[in-house]
Amino acid sequence: MSEAAPPSDSRRVALVANTNFYVGPPLARLLAERGHDLVVGDPQPGLVEELEALGAAVEVVTGVKDLSDPAASERLVAAGLQRFGHLDAAAAFSGRVVTGRFLQSSIDDLHTVITGCLEAPYHFLKAVVPPMVERGEGQVLVVTSASGARATPGAPLYSSVRAAANHLVRNVADEVARNGVQVNALGTNFMDFPEFLRATGATDPAVREKIEAAVPMRRLGTVEECAAMCAVFVDGTSRFTTGQFVAYAGGWA
Repeated sequence: MSEAAPPSDSRRVALVANTNFYVGPPLARLLAERGHDLVVGDPQPGLVEELEALGAAVEVVTGVKDLSDPAASERLVAAGLQRFGHLDAAAAFSGRVVTGRFLQSSIDDLHTVITGCLEAPYHFLKAVVPPMVERGEGQVLVVTSASGARATPGAPLYSSVRAAANHLVRNVADEVARNGVQVNALGTNFMDFPEFLRATGATDPAVREKIEAAVPMRRLGTVEECAAMCAVFVDGTSRFTTGQFVAYAGGWA
């Protein structure tokens, strides 16, 4: 737990489930800049000090990287409620990329993808939505994958399960809209970060060039610009959009 000063009751509180890599750190920074106190999971070194320097009170929860473990999201929410008394917003990303053709796949491959790409957001939503429903307001963003919006050669299981996660978000949003809670999904693809580069072989410059050629914008996206897009859904400035899936993939989907 951080030793920062207690937060003001007037400040918004946002939970960012994983602030160790990908869009987590830049999203946390943006929210701190926009006047939020924060609950952060497994922050990368130095991040908490950055957030506190921006004026945020920060509650740190460690050992919660695996959101397919229901206890991870439960611990994040419990820590946030104990420290701040409420949550205004929550964002999470999860997933396990499994590639290969369907005809060469196994049931174990399917189980792996379901655990990482469907069970993880399920547990996250089950933990963060109820206290927001009880309070009568809240914003939730689940970062999924643009592959869930179209057939994806080379990743059919991953694409299919991501589609299921996107539809889960739509259904949860429909159920809790009357309670003032927004739930949306942002689906990324072709992002310039280590897991995507490893999974696709784009660490090889020649392979990266071919991959970028398949993107209408002819480049990979950065995590900083993705964080800016995510922030729209959780910073309290836009309260009339729910049940949406937005592809963030340079025009690919």
